Amino acid sequence: MTRLQEPKITILGIGNTLFSDEGVGIHVLPLVEEELKGFENIEIIEGLTDGMRLLGPVEDAENLIIIDAINAGEQPGTIITLVGDEIPAYFGIKMSVHQMGFQEVLMAAKLRERYPKQIVMYGMQPSSLELGVELTETNEKKLVELKDVVINQVNVWRAAYETA
Repeated sequence: MTRLQEPKITILGIGNTLFSDEGVGIHVLPLVEEELKGFENIEIIEGLTDGMRLLGPVEDAENLIIIDAINAGEQPGTIITLVGDEIPAYFGIKMSVHQMGFQEVLMAAKLRERYPKQIVMYGMQPSSLELGVELTETNEKKLVELKDVVINQVNVWRAAYETA
């Protein structure tokens, strides 16, 4: 039996690190990167608030994990998972201060028929979106849990390829 090529997985952290917990998608990336050292076919992108400039990486992604602050009205620090069509593609609920730009990216990728085969969004309910470059204590304490959820998804996708 020949082993299939490892799946290409893109991990995209988005957020604004100037507004405390809005930057959670960026703050978790170093933890994810450390955990995935040596894994092949994994691309980690610090998307910040790049909006439409992220269209290329989204369209090139086969399996896409997005990490962002998600305001879902939950308790601060709650980890939130959205899969496929649960992720607002265009006129959905505005879930973060820069979301509209990223919603447009997802819609453009769909319209151009270059949408990722699998897409999952992980986020954390912010405690504060006030001006500040540090995460709140509540959200900082949950970063490892958020990282673990992302790593678990990577492992699930990799295992699916190995058993295919």
